[in-house]
Amino acid sequence: MEGSYLTNSLAQNTILIILLYTASSISFISALEKTNVEFIRSSCSLTTYPTLCFNSLSTQAAAIQTSPKLLAQTALSVTLDTTRSTSSAMVKLSQVHGMTPREVAAMKDCIEMLSDSVYELKRSLEEMNRPGSKDSRLVISDIQTWVSSAMTDEDTCSEGFANDPKMKSVVRGKIVNVAHLTSNALALINSYATFSKQAIERN
Repeated sequence: MEGSYLTNSLAQNTILIILLYTASSISFISALEKTNVEFIRSSCSLTTYPTLCFNSLSTQAAAIQTSPKLLAQTALSVTLDTTRSTSSAMVKLSQVHGMTPREVAAMKDCIEMLSDSVYELKRSLEEMNRPGSKDSRLVISDIQTWVSSAMTDEDTCSEGFANDPKMKSVVRGKIVNVAHLTSNALALINSYATFSKQAIERN
């Protein structure tokens, strides 16, 4: 009888320990997730479009953690994916019948510029993902140049329809999100550049 009581007591204590461990683990994970999300929110507050920045990156909080480099890489990746899908949408839009020759020419230019943006963003992301190929400050400088160039392409694309308000509205609706994401990515890359420079100086 006493043995049975001890067995039951031991089992209850074991269960209690497991529950407490599980609860503390969940609490720890929850605290980490909150820290990661707050890091993204704080970083995004420095961008031109903080709400878009946070909404586009917060779902990747577990992967980003509190790393400025991973944050910048993820922002670039999201921007690249969005630019690709927007470019595909513009190709489909260019095939709509009834467009004037001016619209067709402007649309062709726009698609080419978006293609350039995809190339520049892809090159930037590849360079950021490549470990220690050359001086990190030169790498960041190159990336800043490429992303800035992508932003210029997107702005020029929208301006190509200045004489056609209706088509400009349609195109702008597709381009503006890409332009804002690119702007945010550049801001986060600049923040990472500052962080990286400070880290080098400390060493």
